[in-house]
Amino acid sequence: MARHNKKHEQKKSPAPKKRATKPADPNVVAQYTRKIQIFLQTTARKQLRASELANKCRAKRSMNAYLTAIEQLLHDGVILEKRDMYVLCSRDDCFKAEIVRLAGNYGFVRDEERIDYFVPGKYLLGGMPGDKVLCRQLPSREDGFPEAEVLSILEPNPEARLCGTIVPTDEGLCLVPDGMSMELHIDYQESEPYAIGDKVLCVLTERGQRHREHRVRVILNFGTADSAENCMAASIAARDVPIEFPDEVEKDAQKLADAGITEFDLEGRRDLRGEIIFTIDGAMSKDMDDAVSVTKEKDGWLLGVHIADVSHYVRANSALDAEAFRRGTSIYYADKVIPMLPKALSNGICSLNGGEDRLTISALMHISAEGDLLDAEFCKSVICSRVRGVYSECNAVLDGTASPEIQAKYAEVTDTLHMLDALTSKLEALRHRRGAPELESTESALLLDENGICVGLSPVDRGRSECIIEACMLAANEAAARLARTKGFPLVYRVHEEPSPERIASLKEMLVRLGGEPPVFDQASPRDIQKILEDNREEVWYPVINNLTLRSMAKAKYSHEPLGHFGLALRDYAHFTSPIRRYPDLCVHRILTDFLAGADKEWMQKRYAVFAEKAAIQSSDTELRAVQIEREADDCYAAEYMRSHVGEVFRGVITSVTDFGVYVTLENHAEGLYHIHDMPDGEYEIEEGWYIRNASTGQTFRLGDAISVVCARADVASGHIDLAPAEEA
Repeated sequence: MARHNKKHEQKKSPAPKKRATKPADPNVVAQYTRKIQIFLQTTARKQLRASELANKCRAKRSMNAYLTAIEQLLHDGVILEKRDMYVLCSRDDCFKAEIVRLAGNYGFVRDEERIDYFVPGKYLLGGMPGDKVLCRQLPSREDGFPEAEVLSILEPNPEARLCGTIVPTDEGLCLVPDGMSMELHIDYQESEPYAIGDKVLCVLTERGQRHREHRVRVILNFGTADSAENCMAASIAARDVPIEFPDEVEKDAQKLADAGITEFDLEGRRDLRGEIIFTIDGAMSKDMDDAVSVTKEKDGWLLGVHIADVSHYVRANSALDAEAFRRGTSIYYADKVIPMLPKALSNGICSLNGGEDRLTISALMHISAEGDLLDAEFCKSVICSRVRGVYSECNAVLDGTASPEIQAKYAEVTDTLHMLDALTSKLEALRHRRGAPELESTESALLLDENGICVGLSPVDRGRSECIIEACMLAANEAAARLARTKGFPLVYRVHEEPSPERIASLKEMLVRLGGEPPVFDQASPRDIQKILEDNREEVWYPVINNLTLRSMAKAKYSHEPLGHFGLALRDYAHFTSPIRRYPDLCVHRILTDFLAGADKEWMQKRYAVFAEKAAIQSSDTELRAVQIEREADDCYAAEYMRSHVGEVFRGVITSVTDFGVYVTLENHAEGLYHIHDMPDGEYEIEEGWYIRNASTGQTFRLGDAISVVCARADVASGHIDLAPAEEA
């Protein structure tokens, strides 16, 4: 393996460019703007020297207007300046984009078609999230993900923020931004007080051509970076996630909650308060937005899924709606929640609390004996949940281990619970026949003490009642999407597109290397993915194949087009069942409400086509933000837990191989890095993604291998866990 270090060459600073010094006549500027583009479009060489272009445009007649035209075209991303040359961006395969995320030594930009591109750190030009930039596409990566370089910063984000940790250096205290291995100078005289080890939020006071050349000012200090709670508070602030609700929104929500349910609210609703309907949720849940019911029919079942009618309270164009749109989703991490709606709604009048009347939208679905969805009726309704079900308690009822107290609590709904269990078996069998892959997640529950410190990691076990609710919600989501598609009215769909051929090819290659049978398909279908998982479920490498399959999948998102859902092997799918915590579900309810009121197709198109597209984009963006926060929280809290277990031995599996080491997933589902620098002495051969081999001893660290390691270090601020080899017994 060849290794080399590149020395930074000293570059001569370019001569300062001429800039417009005073306002110019707009008409003359417009004339120069047209001339500049014409000359750059028609030149055979594709680019012109600055002096040559100025001569062609006869810039001396009005140099100030000419320079103003140049500045505007550069700012708008129409032309590009390269080494005293100008080129028309449209002739140089350039495109405008926005930096959407930085992560370590790379970042991502999103173009105007909402396609994301990977950008290596050396090609970011010091860009920050929110910056408008001009880019050029590079050859795609091996995994098929498009790659680009930033050519210029068109419009810096004035609100760009960084959170990080204060560290000592030879030049004084500096900021190490989260996820970046660099030290930034701090303008300490204008900063809030800070000390070594503090977690802080900063704004940029000076930008350089590279990230390490930026200067920052501390605006908030969250306390020690050894606390996962402090680190997450800083991270959320850096992303500008709203925590508190505006006073107007809180007052409106409280007013709605205080009004309760009136006779006027019940007009036109189907009264289902006499039916056996109940909720099943987590023991700590306070925002219950779904309830279920079922009755046996001659040739199947009538399944009822009853969802809180949030759209009755959160009306279009209201302050409540604007705030819900801005937030997009509730964010759950550790023992905290940042709700989409004020508590007066989310935990109060909208939550389907046991024994209380609540307004709902019901999906009443006729399911065949084989589990097929025959037809569905949606209606505005009012229900009264018979019991506030808890997953663990329902699981005990189903498996016969419930205590007498639990049996008494669920006596009225026990028969219904068993009927739902039987129906779920049919729905699961149907899902399997469709070919939907059964991918397994490796979630862990964070166990916190009274001080909010993580003291344990517990794998999340899904019981039978969790499967029941999942199956019922999937059925209702499918029914809502099918209704919209067949009736031709707009909707916000939940879509999951096919995985890229490059990622599927990589998955097939790794499967063969691990020892599995080579798949014979070219264009992957859900059934092909299902077969890979089933054929390898009993193999020792199954956890690796499961993870590789997850990584090969496209990201699910929201769309105004019914593109289908690959992972569920469904043509029709939308999110209908969680309007308390997801804005797209609220959109679906709002659209369904007008459809149920009798609005025709043309009126629905006019009212909701643009809205559905806008809501889908916003919902996808806010969901991605929430996922990033939740994953970061998992890493920070896991590192906080592992700090108290430094020096202890753990068993794990190598789940990723890079050119700098191997990532090991431990039995408690925490993930750590065994760095190549900590491996035994020797020359190492590396095949990234597959193995690292010590050429001197033959010792190999291969993807999928079981391994014993020691927790060497855990850094809460970064969420990184460093591993070292366990001593041989």
